[in-house]
Amino acid sequence: MPFLHDARRSITRWFVPRLFSTTSSVHLNPNNSIYVSNSVNPLFNLSLEDWLFRHKSHKEPLLLLYRDKPCVVIGRNQNPWKEVNSSASRRTGIPFIRRRSGGGTVYHDLGNTNFSIHLSRTSFDRRTTAQVVLRAVRSLGIDANVNDRNDICVGKDKVSGSAYKIVNNRAYHHGTMLISTQLETLGDLLRTNKATMETKGVASVRSPVCNLQQYNPTVTHEDFVEAAVKAFREEYGNEEDVSAVGSSAVYQRMYSMVQVQEVEETEQTAGIEYIRNGIEEIPRWDWAFGQTPEFTYTIQQSFFWGKLIARIHSKHGLILRCDFESPDAPEEVSHLLRELSTSLKGQKYAFVESSNLGEVGIAVEQHRALKDIWHWLQTAMST
Repeated sequence: MPFLHDARRSITRWFVPRLFSTTSSVHLNPNNSIYVSNSVNPLFNLSLEDWLFRHKSHKEPLLLLYRDKPCVVIGRNQNPWKEVNSSASRRTGIPFIRRRSGGGTVYHDLGNTNFSIHLSRTSFDRRTTAQVVLRAVRSLGIDANVNDRNDICVGKDKVSGSAYKIVNNRAYHHGTMLISTQLETLGDLLRTNKATMETKGVASVRSPVCNLQQYNPTVTHEDFVEAAVKAFREEYGNEEDVSAVGSSAVYQRMYSMVQVQEVEETEQTAGIEYIRNGIEEIPRWDWAFGQTPEFTYTIQQSFFWGKLIARIHSKHGLILRCDFESPDAPEEVSHLLRELSTSLKGQKYAFVESSNLGEVGIAVEQHRALKDIWHWLQTAMST
């Protein structure tokens, strides 16, 4: 079974909540300015982030901090078959998830802390938000810097990758912060070899990475959260609010900047309609695979009867066509290739079984050459 079948099942098995925590928490609302999620479910956290983005007043700044169980997170406009090492995903059982922002592919685990800074579109400046995160890291005794892509680095190694989203009058900058991430696992999952897959989507820019603990072994998730909250307050807090407690509206603004709302994944919070819909949508084929931009994958293989080149064209996860080129193929094989090409049109890329191919599917079991070709194609699409 292709890894992407397994990945979809893994997303559901790992992250879709079955039993909710009974921990009581303050009623979740979008009126605070600082949120720390205690959930490690990426489906919940990504949906929470989007809910806050859509429901928080666009005029007010917001900070969200959270961690996730191990998963690969690809950008909205990326190709999972290009970005994710399927063999490593299958071996580790770690699935991929498509987020709602653009940018490149990242790896999440409990050694990584994610930050998300939301601002009005008019005041949003990615250099400024990067500086907020930089000050947080430097306050931990680490001599970090910001590169020309607004990523946080120590020396030339990245400790944080960023992505951005702008909708109407609201924008956010979110990113990772590698504290004690399993870098070997990160490398295995993000190291791919699909040079002949040409995609119209966004390609990730591979960079050397390191953990904060390589430079300060005592740094923890809690330390970074505290430092990020402090840097955020320093940048976006209003000192006048502290003394102007006579105004209830101003007091509420001041209180929201002081108060950190911890978020638990409870039946109440996960049951908020917008968040619930997000949790349900992310694992679906239409979102995980159906959002994949157009791409062409060219592969070739030698068989006992000659060499075969296949060009698989796909868009939104569906095979538009599969062109075969084999000038030395016997006429019987050429006929079967034409039939196979016709049968593949409109099928879900990497999800095709021989039973979906009609008469060609039956021939797969009866004709050695076609059986070999089909096994080759399935393997190429699913790895």
